[in-house]
Amino acid sequence: MNNIYYHTQEKRLTRLQSPIHCSKHYAWLGNGFYFWVDYQDAVMWGMDSKRGTGSYEIYKAEIQSKKILNTVFNEKQYYFWKDQIEKIAKDILTKTGKKATITKMNQYIRQRGLWKDVDGILFQDISKKDELIVDFYYRKRIQLVAFNAQIVVNFIFHSEGECDVKPK
Repeated sequence: MNNIYYHTQEKRLTRLQSPIHCSKHYAWLGNGFYFWVDYQDAVMWGMDSKRGTGSYEIYKAEIQSKKILNTVFNEKQYYFWKDQIEKIAKDILTKTGKKATITKMNQYIRQRGLWKDVDGILFQDISKKDELIVDFYYRKRIQLVAFNAQIVVNFIFHSEGECDVKPK
């Protein structure tokens, strides 16, 4: 598995010395340090989602841990992950009568310390941008969330770019 990952942030006055911790309640995989596996996804994220300053920066780092839950390439870990998420969603539905949201899932996981023995999670969604074939989304868009800052090493500036839409 690749151990070089890309961290995208708005361009700041000074370069980052370490990745920024995401603590947004709607973060896909909960609180942590988010990285992209593919550089092109880091660029797309910068162009689309890091518009606060009109420019973005990409940093690269190594992730060093044997305790990453690999839901992308490891079938056994994927089914474990899927079963856990479905159990949580069913529990939330039973207790509230409502379907789980990412916010509720993250609260549930955080309150119960479910991933305390895991340093991070490798996860994929489907990219729907810049594909070579119309309406055939074949390429995985893979992210890694690191829960433990100590597994992020050799964090350095890699590149910068301009956002698609400038801030207002």
